[in-house]
Order: sequence, then C-alpha cells, then structure tokens
Amino acid sequence: MNWLYVCALLQTLLVAGLLQHFFTERSARRQVAKRLAGTAASEKRRLLADISRSKLGQKGLKLDSETKQLLEQLGWRKNKQKSLFMLAQFGLPLLLLFLVQLYVLVRESGTLSPWILMFFALGVGYLLPKRVLVKSAKARQQQLATEVGSALPMLRILFEVGMTVEQALRILAVEGRQILPVLAVELQQMLQRVDAGLDLRTELQRTAQLMQVEELSDCFMVLEQLAQQGSGAMSSLLSMKKRLDERRLVQLQEAISKMSAKMSIVMVAFLFPALLIVLAGPGFIAIIQALGEIG
Repeated sequence: MNWLYVCALLQTLLVAGLLQHFFTERSARRQVAKRLAGTAASEKRRLLADISRSKLGQKGLKLDSETKQLLEQLGWRKNKQKSLFMLAQFGLPLLLLFLVQLYVLVRESGTLSPWILMFFALGVGYLLPKRVLVKSAKARQQQLATEVGSALPMLRILFEVGMTVEQALRILAVEGRQILPVLAVELQQMLQRVDAGLDLRTELQRTAQLMQVEELSDCFMVLEQLAQQGSGAMSSLLSMKKRLDERRLVQLQEAISKMSAKMSIVMVAFLFPALLIVLAGPGFIAIIQALGEIG
C-alpha cells in the first residue's frame, strides 16, 4: 500500500498549497482594505466573500454555467452563498476520498480494488451537491408556481382600488411575505433593480426567463402588457386564474390516479397474503389432514 500513502501525501500537499495560496491572497487584500478603511473588518464574516472574490473562487464559479443558473433559481445570488456551494462542490470529493483512503489503510484487504473505491468516492462527492441543488431548485419552482395562483386575486384587488403595476408589486413584496415567501423575495430583488434605474418591463421579462416557471411567465406577461397599455388587466387576470385552477385540478387528478395505482400495489403485497391465508387456509389444512390419514 505504499502507493496509497504517496497518493494521500500528494493530496495533502495539494490541499495545503491551495490553502496557502488563498490565505496569502486574502491577507494581501485585507491589508489593502485596512489601509483604505482604517478599521479591520470581521474575518469570520468575510471568509466566504473572500473565497468568491479570489482567483480560485472565480474560476470555480465559472466552470459550470448550469450550476450558476440553478443557484440563481434557488435564490443563492450572493457571493457568500455561491462560495458555500463551491466549497461543498469541491470539498466533499476530497473529504470522501480521504475517508476511503483511511478505510483502505485500516482494513488492508477487501473484495473491491482501492482505485475503484477512490474513483467512486470522487464521483459521488462531485455529483451529490449538484443533485441536491437540482432538487432544491425544482422544489422552489413548484412553490413559486403555487404562490402565483394565490397572488393573482391579490393583484386584482390592488388593481381595483386604482394602483399601478409597480405599486401593486411593492405591496406584494412588503405585505405578502408571510403568504408568498418565495414570490415576495423575487419581487423585492426585482424592485431593487427597478429603483436602481432599470425598466420595469425589462425586469419582468428577465425574472421570468431566469426562474423558468410557466405560471410566473404568464403572470408577468400580463403585468407587462398592463404596464404598457394601462388597462384591461382584470379580464386577463381572471382568465389566467381560471386556467391555473384548471391546470392544478388536472395535476391533482393525475396525482390521485398515481396514488391509487401505488395503493393497489401495497394492497396486493400486504392484504392478499392475509386474505389467502384466511380463505384458502382451511382448505389446505383439510387436504393435509386427509393426506395424513391416507398415509
């Protein structure tokens, strides 16, 4: 197992070199910031932000464009949050590789080759954060689609009292956090960009393209037309609400049909043996007794 010791040593040296490079760059950046600001910033709070601003962090975030889009769909748009995922993406394979090496060194024998275990650990460690990210993004998209159906009646009420599109969205972003937690966050970030001078219609299109939720895209399309024309939103919102309710009803019917099929499998697996024992048990017992008497 001498080659395994060499591999572990090279891995340790690689990690140590990366950490030394990062902390050297971080120390130089902190000294410049201290001279400019005159006060020392909190090291623990700025650690993740420094990782994302470092050269290694920038290269790590640019490796996969799909991961960046999934992080934005999940709402992780800050540098600290992206750095946290990057640490999980590249730190988990190294951790699993170290654990596999430790396991092989302690066990000293096994049915599988150590190389297979090491490559398997690297693959699982690299793919697991991505799979968790995909599932989390899909769950957030489903929650956002559900919240759009609840936001449409509120928008109709706000439009009926004479509010504009921007005013209605601001009310939803501030007052609707408890009812619409995900949608309120997206609206708040969109309105911050509008306050910075960007166009509302452009931001509605950008948010809809970013989230890739059909219900949200339809709702923002109506709001964009309303912001451009200034009237005729009540009938569009009402028809959209009816269409969303019909779509949700169809989805519930599909879920119920799938649940019925699953329950039938469970019933056959657990109820049929008991039913067979109750109904066919006396007959089998009688047959066995008759064969015993004949014998």
